[in-house]
Amino acid sequence: MKNVLIIEDEKDLAELLAFNLEKEGYTAVCVHDGKMGLERALAEIPDLILLDLMLPGLLGTEVCKELRKNQQTAHIPIIMITAKGDEIDRVVGFEVGADDYIVKPFSMREVALRVKAVMRRFEHEVQTLPTSLFTIGEIAIDKERHTVLSAGSEIELTSTEFKLLLYLAEKKGCVHSREQLLQRVWSYNNAGDTRTVDTHVTRLRAKLGTPGDIIKTVRGFGYKIEE
Repeated sequence: MKNVLIIEDEKDLAELLAFNLEKEGYTAVCVHDGKMGLERALAEIPDLILLDLMLPGLLGTEVCKELRKNQQTAHIPIIMITAKGDEIDRVVGFEVGADDYIVKPFSMREVALRVKAVMRRFEHEVQTLPTSLFTIGEIAIDKERHTVLSAGSEIELTSTEFKLLLYLAEKKGCVHSREQLLQRVWSYNNAGDTRTVDTHVTRLRAKLGTPGDIIKTVRGFGYKIEE
């Protein structure tokens, strides 16, 4: 059974999330403080984390940053859950390493579907990760070690950023719509919020620096990698 760590200060909501996830076949543990949540994650290494943004002890953004810095927890899928729905808050969430973002109020069915999609995507990455080095321009992608070098420097990417880069690189020259990328990278079967794609591409380019310019925007459609 997959273990989900719920870091949420609203105890009733946390327990409701745990109850519904357990009905879906997951085990769930609730923590109501950011600092304690971080300690629990580092100690037990859950399969996925549902993380509130506004937490006592330590903000969700800081918890996410610390998890991404640690080698043992760097690739744990993280879904941020928050009452803040402004675009700037979404961008901040993705910038610190969140893989998905759900805004309160939400349905428990939506949470279950998001958890399933993110978990499935992560499992697929682990199971199908090839054992070879892929290079394009000044970017080197080690598909076995799950690392990326840009102009000779190692770049820290989230699991979603890594998959997005690899998918575009392996299909160099092909144009992909935002909807296609949502389906292939995020495993969403509907159009959803295509701004998620734009946010990740912007963040990916920034992390890669000048070599990231090979990720081209195709106006009105989507993205491609072109040397």
